[in-house]
Amino acid sequence: MYRERINAKAIVHLNSTYSVALSCLADIDHTDVPQPITAYAVMRVGKLPLGPYFRPGDLALVEAVAKYNKPHHAILLANHGPVVTGKDLDSAVYAAEELEETAKLHLFLRVCDVRLLSADQVTGLRETFPS
Repeated sequence: MYRERINAKAIVHLNSTYSVALSCLADIDHTDVPQPITAYAVMRVGKLPLGPYFRPGDLALVEAVAKYNKPHHAILLANHGPVVTGKDLDSAVYAAEELEETAKLHLFLRVCDVRLLSADQVTGLRETFPS
């Protein structure tokens, strides 16, 4: 991950409850998990791809995560949890916390009709606050 994003000085990998639960859902968009519910998720996490499953300790995980990390600073590993980079440890931790809270909201709201941010709103956020 450091090879692809030279400004990334910290990596956080968690097995946090809601993010892991989100990574186990069958009906999610693998190119951007979860849907844009809040501005802060778009600003701090950015576009979040769902990567393949790897067993813990599998060395192939390193190359797979690096593949996703060039255009993204976070990846959600299927049935496993998030890997998040940041310019420093605090930034990586804050983004991981935002991801966890967004995953919680996503799971709570699955039984409801949800008003998502529009494509224009997301574009405006990504242009103003690049991740």
